Amino acid sequence: MGNKNETGRGLSDWLTDLALRLVIGAMLVLPYRWRVPAMGGVMRRIIGPAAGYDRRSLEHLKMIYPRMTASERQHVTQGVLDNMGRTFIENYSTRKFLSRMENAPIDGPGVNAMERAAKQGRAVILVTGHFGNYEAPRAALVGRGFQVGGLYRPARNKFFNRHYARTMHAFGGPVFEQGTRGTAGFVRHLKKGGWLVLLFDQHVSEGIALPFLGRPAATATSAAQLALRYDALLIPFYGIRKQNGLDFEIVFEAPIQPSNEETMTRLMNESLEARIAAHPDQWFWVHRRWKIPL
Repeated sequence: MGNKNETGRGLSDWLTDLALRLVIGAMLVLPYRWRVPAMGGVMRRIIGPAAGYDRRSLEHLKMIYPRMTASERQHVTQGVLDNMGRTFIENYSTRKFLSRMENAPIDGPGVNAMERAAKQGRAVILVTGHFGNYEAPRAALVGRGFQVGGLYRPARNKFFNRHYARTMHAFGGPVFEQGTRGTAGFVRHLKKGGWLVLLFDQHVSEGIALPFLGRPAATATSAAQLALRYDALLIPFYGIRKQNGLDFEIVFEAPIQPSNEETMTRLMNESLEARIAAHPDQWFWVHRRWKIPL
């Protein structure tokens, strides 16, 4: 029975990946300025509803913002799916996306702190959530000559993961897959004064329960732990999608001051909460962020 289930899932994953690769291929034929909104529309109208992303987003919005009207939740959810689609195809458009981000202005008090760290050879951990396009700031830094790596969670679909992982490697800088081997490489890079990106806003079963948008959420404290252990700057950053849907406001916030891992992680959560409050349609509400009994 187990083998039949595995075979069935393998076939399903292969078919799903085939469909996605056909969509990706079709989008990449289009000029960049057309493919990005086109993929937003495909995610909003087809992929998102088929995968149940719209339903999950609406449920989470109702839980977090009970006073939000049904029409407002629907409007935000449509924006969420559109942003997800745009982000997805931007990250597959490596060369054009990097070119577009190369001269994108960057702002915030974290910029000066990063410049000092670069001169000192000091490690930097850049933290963000699945908000706007989280690869846009990394692309802007790479365009300025910085080597910025990262740690990523592999997709469950092994067929999809093969090309999904390549998109992250293509931005430059070492990229490590979550797991014993990947974490060891991540740590070695930090010890050498390397710069790395961590996304901290997904459920982590071994994390600790911390408030996020008013609800307890299992949260990884690893970014703070590593920053304390290796004297690395811990800087929240964001790629906020602009009104035209193609460009970004890239912000590096002030470094989080060293204290203890829980306090520092709470400050990371608060930083992301503020961005979500300002742009609720740019956070990926489709993730199962809250799995702790409420």
